[in-house]
Amino acid sequence: MKILKLILVIAGAVLVGFGLYTGFVPQEVLDNGSIAVSIKKGLNDQTLGMIGLGVVALIAGAFLGSSN
Repeated sequence: MKILKLILVIAGAVLVGFGLYTGFVPQEVLDNGSIAVSIKKGLNDQTLGMIGLGVVALIAGAFLGSSN
């Protein structure tokens, strides 16, 4: 049970972190001498789903540990 809890917590943290990273860090950069363009995609359905699954995994890991 401890291994499953550890896997859920790590997977949840990775999913939340990656979802936040892809949602808030500019993804594409175009640098043409004096002009630099970066595009921020924002929160779309995929990043919100990733963050949601991460939160569910973190909560499941927390409740799994409290049952013992």
